[in-house]
Amino acid sequence: MAGKLSRLKPNASRSIHLFVAALLWTAVGLMMMSRGIVWLNAIDQLWIALPALLIGFVKSLFMLDKSAQKSIERIISTRDGKCLWGVYSVKTWLLILVMMITGFFIRNSSLPQEFLGLFYISIGWGLFFSSRKAWITWIQTDENAPEQGKKS
Repeated sequence: MAGKLSRLKPNASRSIHLFVAALLWTAVGLMMMSRGIVWLNAIDQLWIALPALLIGFVKSLFMLDKSAQKSIERIISTRDGKCLWGVYSVKTWLLILVMMITGFFIRNSSLPQEFLGLFYISIGWGLFFSSRKAWITWIQTDENAPEQGKKS
């Protein structure tokens, strides 16, 4: 039974894990920024996007870059053929779930749209900007793959 189930597991190389990690951070960052921009535009307060970008930049450099690097190192240290869902640790997936639930409650709260826009754009930009770490590692890994036997 376990053998049959393991054939259904979506196995992936380290290169694919790096690509997925970069893509997730990029996509979530863009989605959050666009949502924040829509909120700010609806109330004619788009200027708030500028300080939000600055806050997101600082958050990226001092917090998210460290998390991204940790995830990258974890992916690189694993073997090829690991399940695609293994792109992040269980602890990270739980943190993502908590952040999604928190986002739901914040969106549905009575907080002003100025705050929501600032919050979403700053977090979105931080994620988007920190995704560069995974993209760079993925490109470097993919470029070196033929010589080092990394490509699957």
